[in-house]
Amino acid sequence: MGWVQLLSGSKDKSSGTSDRSAFERDYDRVIFSYPFRRLQDKTQVFPLPEQDFVHTRLTHSLEVSSVGRSLGKNVGEELLKKYPELLENGFSQFDFGAIVSAACLTHDLGNPPFGHTGEDAISDYFGSHSSGLFFKDQVNVDEWEDLINFEGNAQGFRILTNKKHQGLKLTDPTLAAFTKYPRQSLLDNLQPNRRSQKKFGYFQTEKLAFQRLADSLGMHELDPGVAWCRHPLAFLVEAADDICYHIIDLEDGCRMGLINEKEAIALFAEILGDKFKPSKLRQIEGRDERIGLMRAVSIGLLIDQCAQVFIDCEQEILSGKFDHALTDLIPAQDILAEIMKVSIERLYRSQMVLEIEAGGFEVLGGLLESFTTASYKFLFQRVAMSRKEESVFSLLPVGLRNSISNETTSYGMLRLILDYVSGLTDRHAIGMYRKMKGIALPGSGWTG
Repeated sequence: MGWVQLLSGSKDKSSGTSDRSAFERDYDRVIFSYPFRRLQDKTQVFPLPEQDFVHTRLTHSLEVSSVGRSLGKNVGEELLKKYPELLENGFSQFDFGAIVSAACLTHDLGNPPFGHTGEDAISDYFGSHSSGLFFKDQVNVDEWEDLINFEGNAQGFRILTNKKHQGLKLTDPTLAAFTKYPRQSLLDNLQPNRRSQKKFGYFQTEKLAFQRLADSLGMHELDPGVAWCRHPLAFLVEAADDICYHIIDLEDGCRMGLINEKEAIALFAEILGDKFKPSKLRQIEGRDERIGLMRAVSIGLLIDQCAQVFIDCEQEILSGKFDHALTDLIPAQDILAEIMKVSIERLYRSQMVLEIEAGGFEVLGGLLESFTTASYKFLFQRVAMSRKEESVFSLLPVGLRNSISNETTSYGMLRLILDYVSGLTDRHAIGMYRKMKGIALPGSGWTG
């Protein structure tokens, strides 16, 4: 892979304007998009928080984007020294920062309600529920693998390349940097030691779109037509996300009282090493301010460490031989593993999170059962629709109903339903489920 092609592809950066590059325009398009705004009411770790300091997917994405910009810019400065042809083709370190920042901004765009629990709930519906299993004989093997393994990354790629979302016409480099898992769901030759094959990055409906993207950027092909090496900047997007959820989840846990301050500070201090200044920390009165300072300094150090690993391994990355998370190779890797262990025990398995997980399975499973059954009958067995199924189908937005009417396959219909359900915010999903189940009736004031 070569940097000039990796930063150009079929959509050249010259499509930008004099005041902003095409990559900066990518960032602006995402910020003003409807799918991005919906992240404001989607779970990060602690669901539907009343406290204003606990992160949602929106605040998390903004912070990851900020870290990603710094990573991209730091790496770009070094690459410009090494490859004069980048300057000759009009690229700057700010282009690297802008690409990584925009891709980071989109990294959770495809996540359903209730976070990763939502992914499991959607997968469970098709893999375990009788109404979901009904569709196994309606689709091919590759399509079924998509359905029983719902993947937010693949849903994100679908959103970013879907023509109905006007404004999300992103450049090829940003799309590729977003795609951490450049493969389809079912692989005959899965390579589990490759980080990029831990999950998958596109559904069958977007297979041709990803093939075009990979070809235009010159990405190395690992398995003809179904799997590729990552775009190098995807490693920086992943690192920015890893840094933020390790550090900021720890900060949230401390502020919610699930991790005590002394323990949190001790973990941060291990990251900082000799850069930790207890005397400076003692001058700060508020707990939140102390934790905030430790978080900020820790993130800065981790950015430097990840950027250095990327530069050191850059040739292996370009050749496709390197396929690891940058945070697994930095000096702070052991303490990050310890922070993750604490987070799993104290945060991700906390009572409030477990309660929402159980509720998420019920809500998403219930919505999918109602919508997929009604939509299938509308499309293929309309005469057999019950009055209830007609009412359920009518609850779908008009545009979605029209799109379903034009579908000819069960898989295409299911993808449209999954677009809708996975795009719901947490509160919208809960509210719709309660109304459909008669737990809360519109206008009655009765909530069961």
